[in-house]
Amino acid sequence: MRRLLRENGLSIALLVLFLLFMAGQTLTGLREYNEELLERGERAVALAPYLATGHFWEATAENWESEFLQMAAYIVLTIFLFQRGSSESKDPDKREPADRDPRRAAGKDGAPGPVRRGGWTLRLYENSLSLVFMILFLLSITVHAIGGAAAYSEERVAQGELPVAALEYVQTARFWFESFQNWQSEFLSLAAMVILSVFLRQRGSPESKPVDAPHRETGGG
Repeated sequence: MRRLLRENGLSIALLVLFLLFMAGQTLTGLREYNEELLERGERAVALAPYLATGHFWEATAENWESEFLQMAAYIVLTIFLFQRGSSESKDPDKREPADRDPRRAAGKDGAPGPVRRGGWTLRLYENSLSLVFMILFLLSITVHAIGGAAAYSEERVAQGELPVAALEYVQTARFWFESFQNWQSEFLSLAAMVILSVFLRQRGSPESKPVDAPHRETGGG
């Protein structure tokens, strides 16, 4: 158990924090939703019914979509673009290990299965990280559209208006406002990380250059 925690501590800690904050979002979201229902003269709902509402899924998916878009874009952009001095960039003046052609390592001991098999399997595998994040983004924005349409329709029905479908909802300013307000913050945080890591350090973190590294040194070192 101790070895498991030591070797997987980062992912375990992140998942625990995710679950804690997800629980916090759910419980506070339930309270906010019930307050809205009571203001409209409707009955409050319990936790289980709340988890099926557009209110819950809209709030959840619109944040997930921005995170997955951020990661997909960052992975792809760092293939081609550089930032001199940043720990988050490849060095533009030298070839990085990430650029190695895996086809030359088919017989390497411990190489992943797709590397040993080659062909279309390897082609897919060598782009699998960005592809999965893109798929997760598309799934999340779809859930955002469906959940948002449900929440928007609930508000419209309460006002005596007709509900809308998901395709209609994505044509509203509200849908894109919800998306853009999250997307811009994600890319601002990425830009801040890329630029600040040129000049600032955090000893012990792989996201930082060594404390004694020159500002122009690029990559984690």
